[in-house]
Amino acid sequence: MKSPEYVATVTKIYRKYIDLAMSNEPYIIDSNDKKELLQVFNRGMFSSGHFSNTPNKNLVFKDKPNHMGLFLGTVQKYNKNKGYITLKLKEPINIGDKVSVEKESGSYTISELMENKNNIRETKVNQIVTIGRIKGSISSGDKVYKISSKYITTTANESYKSENRKVSLNCNVIIKKSCPVTIKITSCNDLLEYKNLDITYQMPYIPEDAKNRPLDKETIIRQISKTNSTPYKFENINIDLDENVYLPKLSILNELRRISLENVVDYAISQIHRTYTSPSSNINKNDTIEDMRIFAQNKTNLSNCIPPKISVLLNIINLDFDYSKLKNIDNLYIPLKYFINKKYENILKTLTKKFDTYIYLPTILKGNYKNLFYSNAKNTVQNYKIKGFVISNIGNIKLLHDLFTDLNTHFKVIANYTFNVFNSNSVLELKKLDISKFTLSPESDKNTLLNLCNYNYLQKELIVYGKIPLLNMNYCLLRRK
Repeated sequence: MKSPEYVATVTKIYRKYIDLAMSNEPYIIDSNDKKELLQVFNRGMFSSGHFSNTPNKNLVFKDKPNHMGLFLGTVQKYNKNKGYITLKLKEPINIGDKVSVEKESGSYTISELMENKNNIRETKVNQIVTIGRIKGSISSGDKVYKISSKYITTTANESYKSENRKVSLNCNVIIKKSCPVTIKITSCNDLLEYKNLDITYQMPYIPEDAKNRPLDKETIIRQISKTNSTPYKFENINIDLDENVYLPKLSILNELRRISLENVVDYAISQIHRTYTSPSSNINKNDTIEDMRIFAQNKTNLSNCIPPKISVLLNIINLDFDYSKLKNIDNLYIPLKYFINKKYENILKTLTKKFDTYIYLPTILKGNYKNLFYSNAKNTVQNYKIKGFVISNIGNIKLLHDLFTDLNTHFKVIANYTFNVFNSNSVLELKKLDISKFTLSPESDKNTLLNLCNYNYLQKELIVYGKIPLLNMNYCLLRRK
């Protein structure tokens, strides 16, 4: 798991550049932002990742398995007795930053920072400084890395200590003689939970006549505005105040604000309607595999059950196997590579005549595979009895529509488990894309799977046997070239 300061820093910077990309401003990347990303975590600086179609030799950093930080400089002199390292800085450092030395496994917090034997707290690039106290197997020429910045860590930690997003509200405070202290709160935003908000709350307290110092509007606004510990802020505060009235304690206003905002929270919660339908009250987290098998056989537990169908993915086709003996199978999923290889033609003719057959598309489509698909897909569906396609990502849909203008008229499209469908919204989005069936994700928990079975917008499949890929890579890590 990444540290909180890593998450805070990365999301802050990504948010900044996503917003910049959506604006009309020039898309210019600040070099300081790149350094911040490298500072919170990096293995061998930046890499182009999988964006290039050519093998990326820098995809995996083999020199160090964990965070390497920013290169700070090389040791010019080391005082073993005092633990002082002298070096010329490639990056600025401060007291409280953490550094590591290439031959050492641990890290050190800078507690002493000196220039010409004088203590300093801050530095700049190309400055020759002495840092301490760092003791270990260190010698001149060793590389030193800045693996943590106290400033970045502190800034990141402060960013998530308090919630900055607030819901804006209108407020009307009424303090009149012979009337209870009253507050009225309405919404000044279009958020669904607050759209028709209209809360009125009265304190069981009648203002008194002022003897010395009457209550003023500024005091009321100051007390009512103290919403720091709540998800709200008062955008507009209107005060209806009689002259020469007095409240013996300001805590009355605090209580007025607190209780009225609690009522706002209750109102917002009441506007959220979530329907949770459990297919069976007998299901619990301690169920065994045998319990699940019995449950699956009991069709009365699932709404609108239809007889199950069996689909088989043939990732590997064995030329020596007699596939005519296959039975009790409804659907076959076969990768395109077998259809364009002549030596599998007889086997595929047998299979496509006997079972509903779908072309199985891989998770990652490189340029050469796309060319292969465009060149052979139409011939394949003409030469074989193809029922449809199994797709692994949204991009596959465009691939199919580019080739088959009448795709949804003649073929069925099945969404693979890699779509990670987990709620009704996901199912409805797939339906809009004319997906006819989806495979339940093996990452889903039992309750999610059972709830998805109640959504009858699309047919479902569940993987019951086979090996799931742990990782899909654009490049082969084992290749030497």
